[in-house]
Amino acid sequence: MHDQYHAHVYFDKDSLVVATKLCNEAGEKFGLKVGRVHQKAVGPHTKWSCQILFGNESFDDLIPWLDTRRQNLSVLVHGVTGDDLADHTKYAYWLGDSVELDLSGF
Repeated sequence: MHDQYHAHVYFDKDSLVVATKLCNEAGEKFGLKVGRVHQKAVGPHTKWSCQILFGNESFDDLIPWLDTRRQNLSVLVHGVTGDDLADHTKYAYWLGDSVELDLSGF
């Protein structure tokens, strides 16, 4: 278990509204910081995405909630350790289908 986590919700133009609603609801329900809704690839993320930041105290409530509400969206969940490569590989798992990441920047 890690102290901090990110959940990256992936979407496209057809699922933009669903993803935005999901991220905003997660932020409101759990009192979490939600990043910008990126309508372009950012960093290692090869699809549009929105990041939800949370701590281990929210993990057990947030993850099942996200999984039941994500519809067909893919969500990358990873620990935040300061080692970006390990965070996005070794400490990462998926809700739904995995999305290829561009790890060349690490």
